[in-house]
Amino acid sequence: MKRTASAYIMAAAVFLASGCSQKNEAETVNIGILHSRTGSMAISEQPLRDAEMLAVNELNEAGGVLGKRIVVIDEDGESDSHTFVEKAKKLITEDNAVSVFGCWTSASRKAVKPVFEEFYSLLWYPVQYEGMEASPNIIYTGAAPNQQVVPAVNYFVNKFGKRVFLIGSDYIFPRTANRIIKAELKDLECECVGEEYVILGRSDFEPLIKEILKQKPDVIFNTLNGDSNIAFFNQLKAACISADMIPVMSFSIAEEEVSKIGIENICGHYVAWNYFQTTDTEANRDFIKKYRASYGESRVTSDPIVAAYSAVHLWAKAVEKAGCFDTEKVRIAAKGLSFDSPGGTVTIDGQNQHLYKTVRIGKINESGTIEEVWTSDEQIKPDPYLSAYAWAWGM
Repeated sequence: MKRTASAYIMAAAVFLASGCSQKNEAETVNIGILHSRTGSMAISEQPLRDAEMLAVNELNEAGGVLGKRIVVIDEDGESDSHTFVEKAKKLITEDNAVSVFGCWTSASRKAVKPVFEEFYSLLWYPVQYEGMEASPNIIYTGAAPNQQVVPAVNYFVNKFGKRVFLIGSDYIFPRTANRIIKAELKDLECECVGEEYVILGRSDFEPLIKEILKQKPDVIFNTLNGDSNIAFFNQLKAACISADMIPVMSFSIAEEEVSKIGIENICGHYVAWNYFQTTDTEANRDFIKKYRASYGESRVTSDPIVAAYSAVHLWAKAVEKAGCFDTEKVRIAAKGLSFDSPGGTVTIDGQNQHLYKTVRIGKINESGTIEEVWTSDEQIKPDPYLSAYAWAWGM
């Protein structure tokens, strides 16, 4: 903490001395993209990289940012936290990236967080997560837990029953999300009948499925990440556990993952996000056309894809407002900024650097698309520490 505080003070001093008055005669500006293009998380992260590149191309076609063409330094996190740290340091110290867009897992975000704080750079993180965090060096464009997990749990147990089984990958997000879920379940007078974790990339779920059959839960809450979901839903179907028998609510499966898992394996199950490809807005229809024109008509869009795309445009708006690329000026300028994203207008909360978002719950249908079955009446203020929930106090 002392080191981070010292770095912040030094960076702030340099900023106050220089402000945005420094002249940069270069015709280009570097940004970093840091996602896993290989390893177990590539199934989820490659589409985010594509969305960020689409946004960059749009900005460059419109003249760049502050008259400068954006150059992307594209790095592969290799689904490994240590690699994420090495690549983050490289992007900041060697490539002079003024901002970095990246990560998926909370393990990778937690790993690089001290790097961005030490060098006082800015990470734009595009995925829903477990909350309990707010860093001046991260803009969180995915959902906080009160914008995904909390409303989904309430909806699901009230609709299907109070005996709950929890499964997740063995790292920060699933364990913290499930701690939140268990606290909420207690408040709702529900029973957690099982809780199991597996390493990322695991493909053998037979013992876990036997335990599910033994416990006979009403519902399953799923925080598996990456390609483990393919094996889990395939083996769930092989065990004749259908959505009608035990519905699954997933928090890290979107349209991209549905297409890889197979409609026949996941049809009828549920997901919670802030955007679906079926979201009915003109901005979304235009976005889908542009995304498919760039990457193929078979490609699907998803909530993390839209959050990644929006992050780049929000960064550009913050830079234009700040009049320069300095981290502190851009960070301050970002507060309160809005962007008309494909899922509707999103706004950066000035207090915690998360976004106001609409909550959506969807059911996967026979066509492989996600049919919206519930939505919040208004945009939900981000509450990463769940301070508005008495049952979460002390977490």
